[in-house]
Amino acid sequence: MSDAPAALAALTEPVRGRLVARHEAREVGLDAGRDAIRAAANAIRATHRAEHERAATLIDEARSALAEAYTACGSFPDVLHAGFVQDAAKEVAEAVLTRAAVRGEPLPSPDQVGVDDVSWLHGLAETVGELRRASLDHVRGGRVDEAEAALGLMQEILAALVTIDVPDGLSRGLRRATDAARAITERTRGDLTTAAGQRELRRALDAHREALQRMLDRPE
Repeated sequence: MSDAPAALAALTEPVRGRLVARHEAREVGLDAGRDAIRAAANAIRATHRAEHERAATLIDEARSALAEAYTACGSFPDVLHAGFVQDAAKEVAEAVLTRAAVRGEPLPSPDQVGVDDVSWLHGLAETVGELRRASLDHVRGGRVDEAEAALGLMQEILAALVTIDVPDGLSRGLRRATDAARAITERTRGDLTTAAGQRELRRALDAHREALQRMLDRPE
């Protein structure tokens, strides 16, 4: 009995050490994940403002922070897959995909972005909302053709997302994200249909005005 406390301490000390290491990894991962999310959000804003160099710098910062989170949590699968690292990965994917989409560049793969497949898919779904914003910005600027191109990409993304037919437990609720992307796409299509109709009306009115002016300018 006299050796029991020492024996118990010898058993619990390694457990305590592992829990402390797991906690420290979680704290580092949480901080790095927040940094990644913040940089990714700022990169998306910069992209919409056509501040492409700043967007690229912020994306590099986001990727670096995400890599730190992966490294910190990599030895502890339960921490790595707790959700916060995946949330950061999704935001980074969204920033990278949005920048490529707005610039008219090919969309990068999960490996090129540096995230897991499911985070990439969620980032892709979120990109639909950013493309709606870009499309409406084009409409306000009178660039209906560019707005329609953005809508076309939204439709392509939606068509790809609906092919992912796996249980929500594997896709982390991708079906809900896909449904949201579908609603955004349909709403954007309606907005652009109205904008295109207004554009054609303006063209018809301009043509009529020019024809009338030619008649008025015709010598007697």
